[in-house]
Amino acid sequence: MNIEPVDLRVIDQRTANVYEAVIVAAKRARQINDEQKMEFNALVGTIVPQANAEEEGEDIQNPAQLKIALELENREKPQIQAMKELLDNKIGYDYKK
Repeated sequence: MNIEPVDLRVIDQRTANVYEAVIVAAKRARQINDEQKMEFNALVGTIVPQANAEEEGEDIQNPAQLKIALELENREKPQIQAMKELLDNKIGYDYKK
C-alpha cells in the first residue's frame, strides 16, 4: 500500500481555506465511493449464482464475482481521486447563504 503525502501548501494556493478544501474533497470521495458501490452491485447482480446442493452450507467463492471485485479494488482510491479533482479545479463548490 503506497502512501502519498499531500502538500498542504499546494491546497492552500488553490483554495481559500484548507479546511474547506479537505471537507469538499471528503464529500466528493464519498460520492465516488457510492458510485463505485452501485457499479459493483450492478455488475454482481448480472452474475448467475452457482448452485451446488452438496455444498450449500459452505462459503463458496464465485470466480466471476472475485474477478469483478479485484478489478474494482485495483482502481485508484476515492480519496485520491477526489484530491486530484480538487487540485485540478474539477470540483466546484460554493457557500450556502
